[in-house]
Amino acid sequence: MIPISTTVPTRYPAFVTWMLIAVNCAVFLVQINLPPGELDDFIFTYAFIPARESNASTPLDFLPFITMMFLHGGWLHLILNIWTLYLFGPAVEDRLSHGRYLLFYLGCGVAASFAQMATDPSSTAPALGASGAIAGVLGCNMRLFPLSRVIVLIPILFLPLFFELYAFVFIGLWFLLQVLQGTVALLHPAEGGVAWWAHVGGFLAGLLFGPLLLQPERRYRVYQRDEGILGFDAWGRR
Repeated sequence: MIPISTTVPTRYPAFVTWMLIAVNCAVFLVQINLPPGELDDFIFTYAFIPARESNASTPLDFLPFITMMFLHGGWLHLILNIWTLYLFGPAVEDRLSHGRYLLFYLGCGVAASFAQMATDPSSTAPALGASGAIAGVLGCNMRLFPLSRVIVLIPILFLPLFFELYAFVFIGLWFLLQVLQGTVALLHPAEGGVAWWAHVGGFLAGLLFGPLLLQPERRYRVYQRDEGILGFDAWGRR
């Protein structure tokens, strides 16, 4: 299933979401233009390595908890993350405010790194990508807008089929897949691969803490029913 759009309206431009997209793309362009030896050093320095970070003691040692969110392993990795952030980030940013959203995003990314380290503390494989932080955005989105709709594309042979799914169904299935894949990885450990438990940790952080950062009503007027997208109310519901 490929998500195409959501039905949650926003009032303000998603400046932080676009900034995060731009920074991720810029860092990736730097990555792909590095010679192989320099690229390896770059990844080793700024990616998250559980075995190394479990012994972190100085502020500089904790830098990879942040920098790893802006590294990616390839074009597909980058595109999938950026597309997901583009679809689900603006509504969360709109409700939290720009500053709170940025802190929330970074916090979810850090929580994702701690979750991955907790499940595989001896791993020396670099973990990198915005997936953990974006998983937090998905968790918050599902908590705030569970009955909104996600329009998904399911290609069957050469026929593209479009469906509406409740946000809690689409995101819930995604989360279940992360847990199942993460469980398989624990039972059959292998060096490298996808950091499934980082996704789980980031998602749970967003699900639990995102709503606590909502702007108070005195600063952000409650949406009226007629402020929604045509055919949907202000919370993305029919």
